[in-house]
This record gives sequence, structure tokens and C-alpha cells, in this order.
Amino acid sequence: MPRRHIPHAHRFALAGLSAAALTLAACGGTSDSTDTGTATGTSTPTSTEDALSIVATTTILGSVAGDIATCAGGSVTTLMPVGADPHDFTPSSAQVAQMVSADVVIANGLGLEAGLGDALSSAAADGARVIEVAELVDPIEFGSGGHSREGDDHDHGDDHSHEGDDHDHGDDHSEDKGDDHSHEGDDHGHDHGSLDPHFWFDMNRMADAAVIIGDDLAELGGPTYAECGQQVAEEIRTAESEVAALLESVPADKRILVTDHDAFGYLADAYGYEVAGVVIPGGSTLAEPSSAQLRELVEVIQAEEVPAIFANTADPSTLADAVAAESGNNVEVVVLFVGSLGEPGSGADTYIGMMLTDAELIANALRD
Repeated sequence: MPRRHIPHAHRFALAGLSAAALTLAACGGTSDSTDTGTATGTSTPTSTEDALSIVATTTILGSVAGDIATCAGGSVTTLMPVGADPHDFTPSSAQVAQMVSADVVIANGLGLEAGLGDALSSAAADGARVIEVAELVDPIEFGSGGHSREGDDHDHGDDHSHEGDDHDHGDDHSEDKGDDHSHEGDDHGHDHGSLDPHFWFDMNRMADAAVIIGDDLAELGGPTYAECGQQVAEEIRTAESEVAALLESVPADKRILVTDHDAFGYLADAYGYEVAGVVIPGGSTLAEPSSAQLRELVEVIQAEEVPAIFANTADPSTLADAVAAESGNNVEVVVLFVGSLGEPGSGADTYIGMMLTDAELIANALRD
């Protein structure tokens, strides 16, 4: 019987996996937006800059952008509630209105927020500056993350920090918001395509994102935003060293991940892990695996002697439980914070806290 960090009521044998695959429903949310204005560890310089109306789509971006805005004397409204699956989130009419009336909308992009495409287009058409961050931080393709790094000289941040780069933020923005980040008139990628949107699992890329966000906000709200973006980026890079130490404490031959969906390519690439398989095929939680795909995953888990399947707080882990039970050998289902922060007190209620908590859960599961 598999061990779990979060208990679940049901386990299914492999014969029942096909039915479970066909009936699994992904989670969504349409609760009211929340203000993300309290920074953690970020000083707040006195600012007389113009107050900006800033909306962030995901709780993860809301955490980082909220730290930047608070440092600059402002705040951020986060569209999605804690626990929402960004792949399946649908905004309310009030939330669409918030986006349309905002000065700046900070979105992940690359198809992550599949239900926000029309709203993002409307916001851009009405003059909001829409920043789709993932495409600006050198995204990788699905399936390209994860390889053996044994004996490799892993230098965190050198490849992704882009120190000294200007990101061309000032040159790309025009007064009518018809710039490279607004994507006015496009459909904002309802399909992931070949590029992986889950960039936040590489903290150095998220540090780059903090700089990008700060620079963009500075163009409308004044230079303090850019200074605060740099400060938040440095905090993220400092915390990354702790995350790296946890993940690299796992012996190289045990750095094998089986996850609920293909969301960990960036983490695998940064820390020498291999993604051996996923319960739900592809980079979204909305797909439906077949019984044959699940059977193949069980065989991979058994052949690789994988000790844990990493599930996702935003989605039911019924299928992961079933695969773990069928795999035998006490395969554990460990629930991670993937597309959303956790509730206060969870240890994952900020972006940095989420990454540290996930790294500890992964390391403990694979070292045991």
C-alpha cells in the first residue's frame, strides 16, 4: 500500500484506471481576486511614483510582482485564488473587467492560462500593457529538460541571469501599448505549442522575470519599480542556492521524477534530474490518459524503481494514487505546489517559500 503525504479516500487497481482516466475532472476557480501587496523580506523605499493598477494572473506571479510593487509603494491584484489550476481557470465577468481597466496585466503566457486568452486580448485592446513573462525568459521546449549532470560543473544562474542585458524593454514599448509584450489582436496561445510555460521552476529565470517586470512597471510608474525589481531578483537568486542545495543532496542516480503532468522540465534541466514519466500526458492538466499509457507508466516506475510520484495540490490525485498502488513497492504519492501557492501557514504562501517547500519534499522523498 503506497504511503502519501496527503491521504486520499480511494485507490483503484489498474483495471479501473481507464474509467478513472475518462472521468477525471480538472479543478478550476472563479473566486474574487485578491490583493498581493505584502512583500516578504523586501524593503520599502519611500516612493512618490504614480500609483499603478496592476493585475497578475497566477498566484506565483502575484507573489513576485506583489513584492516588487510593495517595495515601490504599490500593490498588485492577483486574479486566481490560492489552489486554482491555471490550466483550467475561468475568470468571472468582474475579473475580466479588472483586467480591462488595469494599467498593467502580468500574465504567464505560452498557453498556461488557457481560459484567459480572450480576456488578455480585450485588456490589450483597451490599452492595458500585457506582459506575458514566459516567452521573455528563454523558454525551453517540452521534453528538452532533464539529463544526466553527474560530474557536471553546475553554475546556478550563469546561463539564465542575463546580467547586463537590457531586455530591450524601453525600445519595445510604444505609447499606444501596441508593443511586443501586448500582443494586441493575437489569441494569446490557447495551445501550449512546443514551448514549456512552467518557467518558475527555474528560480534564475524567475529572477530574470522580476527584473523584466520591474523594468516594465518603471516605464509607467517611475524608476523605483526597476530598482525594486532588481532587489526582488537578488532575493530570489539568494534563495535559489538553498533550493539547489536541497535538490542536489539527492544522489545523481536517484534524481528521477514521475509527475502528474509535464511541469518539471525546467527543474530537471537546472538540477540534473530526469523526468521519467507523467500521469497525465503533455504539459496541461486537462488531458486524459488512456489505460495503455497508464500501464506503460507503471512499467517505467517498476523498471526504474521509482519511490515516489509527485502530484499537484491543484488537482485530484486519484490517478496518481491508482498508479502508485498498481506499481507496488510502497510507491509514495507526494503532493507538491505546482501551479499555485499554498494557503497561509502551508510554507508555500510565497514564491520563495513554495520553491523551498517543494525542494524539501522532493529531496526527502527521493533520498529515503
